Amino acid sequence: MEHALPNTSGPSGHAHPWRTIAVVATGIAMLELVGLMVVAIALLARPVLHHAQSEARAADAKPAAEKPAAPKVGPLLPRRLVSVTVLNGNGVSGAAAAEASRVRARGYIVGAVGNAPNGSYGRTVVMYRPARRGEALRLARDLQIRRVSPLDGLRRRDLKGAKLAVIVGG
Repeated sequence: MEHALPNTSGPSGHAHPWRTIAVVATGIAMLELVGLMVVAIALLARPVLHHAQSEARAADAKPAAEKPAAPKVGPLLPRRLVSVTVLNGNGVSGAAAAEASRVRARGYIVGAVGNAPNGSYGRTVVMYRPARRGEALRLARDLQIRRVSPLDGLRRRDLKGAKLAVIVGG
């Protein structure tokens, strides 16, 4: 039986031309697979998108009584009436006391100074009780702190009666 491919196992030819053919065939198969995946994603994404849009329309159409109530937001208290607990969340001795001095210098009441339950905060953060987001944003702006969040990882008792907490990070 004769082969369609010439025997080029000499010094100038390739000893195994089937390898080249296998690589080309693999490349074509990969392109076909990618094409099939694109088509499958396009076909599956359409129903999911329509379902999400219909859910959003249904949520918007709910009467106000069925919608969850927005959190209560009280009037913005003056700085002299906002108590702040300052907690050391980085383990550096004296970090909370230094931050408490900065808080006090801006007109806030410093309620308590101590250590955070978790001592591995990477960045300083201002945390707030419900309805005190406005005061938290103002305190963060006053102290040039970028992170503001509701109580996360802290309990109300950790605030020791304060409305806000500054957790000093690394």
